[in-house]
Amino acid sequence: MEKRTNSPYPSIDRPVMALVGVVLVIGTALFMWSDRAHDWRYYQMEFTRMVAEQFGEEKAADVPTGLQQIWVADLERADRCTTCHQAISWKGFEKAEHPYRTHPAAPLKTHQVEDFGCTSCHGGQGWAIDTAAAHGQVAHWEEPLLSRSLGEDYTLAGDKNALMQMNCNTCHRYDRETAGATAINLAKRLVNEKGCRACHVINGFGGTIGPDLTEVGEKAPEQYDFSRLSGQKTAFAWHVAHFKDPRALAEGTVMPNFNFSTEQAQALSMLALSWRRHDVPARYLAGAPRIDPRSPEELAAEEAMKTGPGRWFVDTGCFVCHSISALGVKSPAQIGPDLSNAVEDVQSRFGVTIDAFLANPTGTMSVVLSRQIILTPEQKKTAVEKLREAFAEYQRQRASAENPTRTQ
Repeated sequence: MEKRTNSPYPSIDRPVMALVGVVLVIGTALFMWSDRAHDWRYYQMEFTRMVAEQFGEEKAADVPTGLQQIWVADLERADRCTTCHQAISWKGFEKAEHPYRTHPAAPLKTHQVEDFGCTSCHGGQGWAIDTAAAHGQVAHWEEPLLSRSLGEDYTLAGDKNALMQMNCNTCHRYDRETAGATAINLAKRLVNEKGCRACHVINGFGGTIGPDLTEVGEKAPEQYDFSRLSGQKTAFAWHVAHFKDPRALAEGTVMPNFNFSTEQAQALSMLALSWRRHDVPARYLAGAPRIDPRSPEELAAEEAMKTGPGRWFVDTGCFVCHSISALGVKSPAQIGPDLSNAVEDVQSRFGVTIDAFLANPTGTMSVVLSRQIILTPEQKKTAVEKLREAFAEYQRQRASAENPTRTQ
């Protein structure tokens, strides 16, 4: 029977197939050899030995082997961290070194691993199986493990483990205070005390003099100008330096220097970087506020300023930096002097009338009135009238305080 073949080189078919087979066998052998070198194999062997030593061989037989994965469908996360960190739910290894240490019990009561995974809180690259890659210490991975060692690299002034609080605030961003998140809680207090919302929109409300900070954590590292930043060129380092001295990084900014301590600047930087766009399923936020809570007293005080005799200063944005206490207007930032006695104060400090000063402002006010609050000539006339009204009320209140019997 005649043999037929479609090959143009029938004489070398068998040698070629044999060579392909040899290459496949060698490739398979090399893959199996390289797979034995993964870190997790050693960690599993060592943890099994530790369990056998402490609890016996029978207990050690229950330690799982091979790759372990937690799939959290709601968060679309696949975490293989427990491949190496096998001790997280074992009692008796609370003082062991990582990755053989038991996870603190308190957080797991409300954040079960099956529901949250690992990386949603700790950061890192969940599906990686080697230490450097899993901890996110690789190129182009922007969510590293928020570990103590990273906190030490950033020379955190407070708790070296505090960086993980940035991920806590993903779900707890609307909490006034979150248990255990000391750095984030400090930053939230500073935001309220310093009146950051006077200039910035945060979580949906605030002023428009500065940029909207609601999702500032989404800003990519490539969007930062590191040319004026010394040391580490990272978003966190940029924010710390900016909070400590805004004009050192952004020349011409009107943001004042609040003289924050290093710990305060670092806490504010963590808070800013935590403000990211995340679609967190509702069941993870049961009972949690979905907007920034504001007390009835705060709302009443805000409404009183918007409708009271000092309304003009609120509408124009002057109250962002200045209180006008004589008219019941309190600045959230209180950066500049109280304008209640501006008529008198400007004359004594600059040697000109309030009319002349507004026509040709100097110093910081020249920047503000040329970039942030631009008034027409008619508005400047109105400003003078309002400032004179405030001064008249200031004088009346001062006289009443000095001679209370005369006003009775």
